[in-house]
Amino acid sequence: MSFDPNALLASLVVSGVGWVLFSYGRKQHRMPQTAIGLVMLVYPYFISSVGWMLGLVPVFLVLLWLLTRLGL
Repeated sequence: MSFDPNALLASLVVSGVGWVLFSYGRKQHRMPQTAIGLVMLVYPYFISSVGWMLGLVPVFLVLLWLLTRLGL
């Protein structure tokens, strides 16, 4: 994990969205939201590039959208 202020802010935002998804998924007993939220909580610790960190967010959100459209 980098101590670059931009990377710290990006990881805070990504992890915040992950926390909201994780909390919602646990409360509503929805597995896709819980899993994607957990991934979004954890992966900013392993990626120090702001571009990659913010670039993976749409990928995870599209994956979440596809999983919910499939009825999971």
